[in-house]
Amino acid sequence: MRILIAVTHLLGAGHLTRAAALARAFAEAGHDTTLVSGGSPVSLPSIAQVRLVQLPPVQTVGTDFRTLLDEHGTPASAERLAARRDLLLRTLDAVRPQVVITELFPFGRRVLAAEFETLLEAARALAPRPLVVASIRDILVAPSKPERLDETRRRLARLYDAVLMHGDPALVPLEASWPVDDALRAMLHVTGYVDESPETVASGDRSGIVVSGGSSAASLPLYRAALEAARQIPLRPWHILVGRGIAEADVAALAREAPPHVTVERARPDFRALLGTAELSVSQAGYNTCVDLLRAGVRAVLVPFEAGRETEQRLRAERLRGLGLAEIVPEAELSGETLAEAIRRRLAAPPSPPPSLSLDGTRRSVAIVEGLAVSAPARHEKLDWSPLDDALARARDQGSPIRFWWRDDDAVAATPQLDRLLRLANRYEAGIALACIPAHLEPSLVERLHGEERAFALVHGFSHANHAPSGAKKAEFGAHRPIETMAQEATSALERARALLGERLLPVFVPPWNRIAPALIPALPRLGYRALSTFRDRHAPRTAEGLLVVNTHVDPIDWHGTRSLADPDGLIRSLADAVERRLSGEADALEPIGFLTHHLVHDEKLWTFCENLLVYLSRNDAIFATVGGLPYDKNGITADP
Repeated sequence: MRILIAVTHLLGAGHLTRAAALARAFAEAGHDTTLVSGGSPVSLPSIAQVRLVQLPPVQTVGTDFRTLLDEHGTPASAERLAARRDLLLRTLDAVRPQVVITELFPFGRRVLAAEFETLLEAARALAPRPLVVASIRDILVAPSKPERLDETRRRLARLYDAVLMHGDPALVPLEASWPVDDALRAMLHVTGYVDESPETVASGDRSGIVVSGGSSAASLPLYRAALEAARQIPLRPWHILVGRGIAEADVAALAREAPPHVTVERARPDFRALLGTAELSVSQAGYNTCVDLLRAGVRAVLVPFEAGRETEQRLRAERLRGLGLAEIVPEAELSGETLAEAIRRRLAAPPSPPPSLSLDGTRRSVAIVEGLAVSAPARHEKLDWSPLDDALARARDQGSPIRFWWRDDDAVAATPQLDRLLRLANRYEAGIALACIPAHLEPSLVERLHGEERAFALVHGFSHANHAPSGAKKAEFGAHRPIETMAQEATSALERARALLGERLLPVFVPPWNRIAPALIPALPRLGYRALSTFRDRHAPRTAEGLLVVNTHVDPIDWHGTRSLADPDGLIRSLADAVERRLSGEADALEPIGFLTHHLVHDEKLWTFCENLLVYLSRNDAIFATVGGLPYDKNGITADP
């Protein structure tokens, strides 16, 4: 999909880093992702796959979020704001996104409401209309006036399809900071915490104290208090990491005043590694910092930012203290002495076990958006189903039930594409047979299929290797190889697949490229296989040796051309022709019509057609559902075809 994420950070960079983490996750999942940033330019790690668009920046000073300033500290002009809106609209037109995500708005950034509404109104005018999603952190600042809350609710109802809340109610539910009515609850999707850093934390022997602040100048009092506290606790090494918003002169002054056991330097990219080996962390209680603390499992003293009417950090800090994970020093009481006392208390307290909180917010956000996007009504294109309508009507008139089944090839691991495939099957209660490549199976696939009652695995060759001679059509089990060699590989394939997949496996052989040497087929039953599946109408329900045959018949991919969606009208005619062949006697009337897909190579056109077909079949009362198209019981395939 094409994803557009719009964010403007005004004070610190936390909003931007969280949006960038989401953008990186979408890009890594294979989506074409554009991140539009409207705040001060910030160096963002690990977003090489993301297209970054920088608007003419605006910022604020302190807690005055009503006055927008340019990069020179002067009020942002009307021309600058107009230039921002123009670039936003040009970006929207160039990207033509299927999903638009706004960070914080409409729950905040009221000063930029005109800009966000311009973007969203233009997005809603696109055909097809993109999915529109709000991305919010765990704690918000509720409006002080009822009319502003009503304004937010109206914007949600008019402009948005969903809200992603990046938090975990086990720490703090959204209701703790924002009134959640029935309308918002219906739109709300909880993702878990978004981790801005892709790096893991390698913990080791812990020693020393790490002090960090946000990226704004508001953290300067914390650094000064930390120097005073360090003089009172001299027997441990201290490391003070100064944020980007602190002026160079102030950094130099802090370094000059630091005692010998204290190191003062700019914030470092290996901050999380430092936390992993620190005995204690001193910091504010911003969203990203607290995720770092939870990841590192380090003891913490928190000095939440509370200037103006800010309550977000204090609430988060109190929740962490309630779990036994932190001490709090209120900002109004901050001094070297109070900070030192809190540090001593925290060091003396026994360590608390880490809470069971969801920190997988990026992956969950991608999965949620993918599911929402694929089910959006706007994504169902208008197709001419009349040829299939007519064929199925004739089947009903003749009392000939037509069944369909779905086979998908080349599964080896849990991937975002497989997640999407299984969600699609579950949404329309469609059984699906996954032809899995035994030699390349990964444990993640086994874990992913656990509990998927509608998904079964088949044996897709051995390693999906082409052994055909040059110039011949690709085949792994073709007539050009010794039968004994292929029989041995087919045996190994079934043994490995059964050992890994257990009860999710049906003993069905699916030769890669749907080609198999005729001489190998009689050997399959004695090797343990109960069925064979290729690509053509079967001549009989079973082979002479009793092997069940259930083939596929329609593949939506234009393999020899665009490798995208083949002509949709032609695909519908192919489905109708398969029905007609069963009615005329040209094909076995009892064989289900097989739809063959390859989830790993699907683009958005293919996904859309697959869903449209499932919508059509689920609404047609001539369809009789089967699991994978194959009769089965707890022991595998039954004797009755």
